[in-house]
Parts: sequence; C-alpha cells; structure tokens
Amino acid sequence: MDRYLFLLNIAVQSVLINKLRGILTALGVVFGVAAVIAMLAIGSGAKQFILDQMRLIGTNNIVFSHKSPEEGAGDDGEDEAASSVSGNDNQLAPWAPGMSKADVEAIRMLPSVDLVSPEVIRETKALFDGKILDMRCVGITNSFFELNQLSTYKGTIFTEEHIANALPVCVIGKNVETKLFSGKDPIGKAIKVGNNYFTIIGVLEKRVAAKETLVSLGLRDLNSDIFIPLDVSLIRFGDRSVIRGDDLGGRGRRNNGEEVEVQQIDRLVVRVEDSKYLQSTADVTARLLKRRHGDVVDFDMEIPELLLQQEQKTQDIFNLVLAVIAGISLLVGGIGIMNIMLASVYERIREIGLRRSLGATHKDIVIQFLIEAVLVSAIGGVLGVFLGIAAASIISNSAEIPTVISWWSIVLSFGVAASIGLIFGIFPAQKAARLDPIEALRTD
Repeated sequence: MDRYLFLLNIAVQSVLINKLRGILTALGVVFGVAAVIAMLAIGSGAKQFILDQMRLIGTNNIVFSHKSPEEGAGDDGEDEAASSVSGNDNQLAPWAPGMSKADVEAIRMLPSVDLVSPEVIRETKALFDGKILDMRCVGITNSFFELNQLSTYKGTIFTEEHIANALPVCVIGKNVETKLFSGKDPIGKAIKVGNNYFTIIGVLEKRVAAKETLVSLGLRDLNSDIFIPLDVSLIRFGDRSVIRGDDLGGRGRRNNGEEVEVQQIDRLVVRVEDSKYLQSTADVTARLLKRRHGDVVDFDMEIPELLLQQEQKTQDIFNLVLAVIAGISLLVGGIGIMNIMLASVYERIREIGLRRSLGATHKDIVIQFLIEAVLVSAIGGVLGVFLGIAAASIISNSAEIPTVISWWSIVLSFGVAASIGLIFGIFPAQKAARLDPIEALRTD
C-alpha cells in the first residue's frame, strides 16, 4: 500500500507542476462529459414530456370530433352530392346526421373496444353569487372520468340515480371552484349555467399541465369546465339532432341560409383494449361511422398515441445524433490525453531512467503514468459534470426544452471519463516502462 501511495504522490506532483498542460489535456474530456450529461438530460426530459402527454390523453385512445359536411364531402369523391336549389344560388351541404348516441352504442359492439366516452360541449356562462365566468359545460357519462383518470377531491361523480332520473347535478373543475366560490365549500350549492340551475355534487382534483402541452395535444383545460350528465345536457340545453320546423329550409340549413348544427355528440373518445388493435379498430370505426352517416365523412379522426410514438422515434434519432457527437468528443479527448502523455514520456526520459536505476520496476513506471492519465481525465470528468449540469439548465431556460438530470447519467459520464484516461494511458505508460535505463540516462 505504501508503494502505491508513493506512486500516487509522484503522479499528483507531476500533474501539479504542469497545471496548464494538464488543464489543456483535460479539455477534450471536459466537453465530452458535458455533452454526455446535457444529451442525456435532454433525452430524459423529452421522454418524461412524452410520458406526461400520454398520461393526459390516455393510452390506446382514438378521438373522433365533429366537422361540417362541407369539409367531409370531398374525402371520397362525394362532392357530387351537393346540388343547387331552384331559384337559389346557395349550394346545399351533403346531408349527414352527425355523431349520435346511436353511434356510441354501435361502436361499443366492436369486440376490440374497451370504453367509449361521448361528449356534448356547450360554450356558455356560469353565474354564482354575482360572479360570472365564461366556461364550457360538457355533457358526459362516467366513462369520461375513467378514461381521463379523473377523480374528485370533494364530493362524488354521478351516481346511477343521477343518471337514471336525469337530475340537474354537476361536477366542477378546480378553477371554477377557485374563481366562483372564493374558499367556500361548493358542494350542495346551486350554480346557474346558461339558463339552467345545477346542484354541485363534486369538485375534480386539479390536473397540472402546461398550456403549451394542452395546445399541442388539442386538449382542453379540464380544470375550467363544468360537467353534467349527457342526457341532462341534451334535455336542458337542447338536442341538436331533433329537427324543428325552422330547420326544414334545406337539409341542415335554416330558411335564411344559416347553417344548423345537427350532431347530437360533439366528440367521441374510443379506448381500445390492446394497442396492437389500435390501427385496425380505428379503420373499422371510421368505416362504421361513414356508413351510418350516409357515406359522408362528417368527422375527424386522430390517434394521439401513434402521433406521440412518431414523436418519440424522432426524439430517439435526435438523441442518437447527440450521443454520437458526445462520443466523438470523448474520443478526441482520449486521443489528446494519449498524445500529451506520449510527449510527457519523451520529455521525462532522464527522470524515467533515473527512477529505474534507483530500483523502480517496470510495474512502478506503468502505474505512475496510468495514475497521471486517469487523474487528468478524472479532473476533466469533474469539470465536465459541472459544465454539463450548467449547460442543461441553460438549454432548459433559454430554449424552453425540458431537461431531466439523473444521478446515473453523472455516474456514467464520470466513469467513462476515468475509463478514457485508463484506456488511452496504457500505451504511453507501457512505452515509458520499456525504456532502457542506461539509454535513458544518456539522453539529454
């Protein structure tokens, strides 16, 4: 042990005597380690961001949303369905009933479908105790809470009694409670939504999500919505699928040419039991809806999970490029250490010859130069760790890219740095140990 401590002391003194050379030698390792940490932080942050998105949208989901028949008419060459009214230049939109509760029941019959969540969305105002709030009133079933992994922190969700008797009850988001009730307990209170009064039976737990994330996924901020039973929404706010006298001016238009919304359901979210059936179920469901809607595509379909998987693949390629760059940086740093150590061997030939003549063995010389190489790379590793953490923080703040620094990335990068010194220090150390002591002492 004393012998190894003595060799360590000699190596440390050698590095301290040539501080500038040691720092310049370590620069390659510094930037390589910093690149590794920053790359892993960006990759981990992107992965966490995508996982957060997956939790928001749920897994194995297919989203169907309403669009006007004009938008869907040309999807399969159905443009010829539009015709002119005698004496009127207005074109009639292709007739389609829009999504309905009957569609929900038909989709539920598909063997691969696990859950269907219909939504009726109304933009309206909420009033309580003189305070008015612009918000959305969403008619839903209890499948909505299960699908979105929502729970109440006060009260309860809809019971069978509420649904069966179409009772005027509601569950509110956390933001609605904060803005309208100012610390009061909202449970049991009556809130006016549009022209209707609803009794609050529950308040949802706050869902934390960045506004940019919600926008990128096309999601609503559920904290600001009021939820009522689906049938209650159709009764209290009107069922748009029921044709009234003033709707008969032309299949989906009023007499004055104004468009009429006839869809009963605004949005459908279908959850598939197994992800391997996701694409096939989406295709079958889309064909089912098209057939039920008179061969008119009056809906948009999205599969968020597949979009996020594609985003993950893109991110993986980006991370691979960063890893290659970081690896090249470490390789360059290792070559730099080897070159400097070889130069050091030639500069210290007389020192090596003198030590050999005083009893230093071949092993002693090898260990001394290996310690120097590992010491230089370890110093570079430490500096690189601090630089990598700072770089990840700067990237996160300036470019608004999420970064996650984990302890294992620091351990990995530092271990690689030390290994670089060991690997690239072996050749110079062996060369120094092979020098003939007599020849070394004759060298000027």
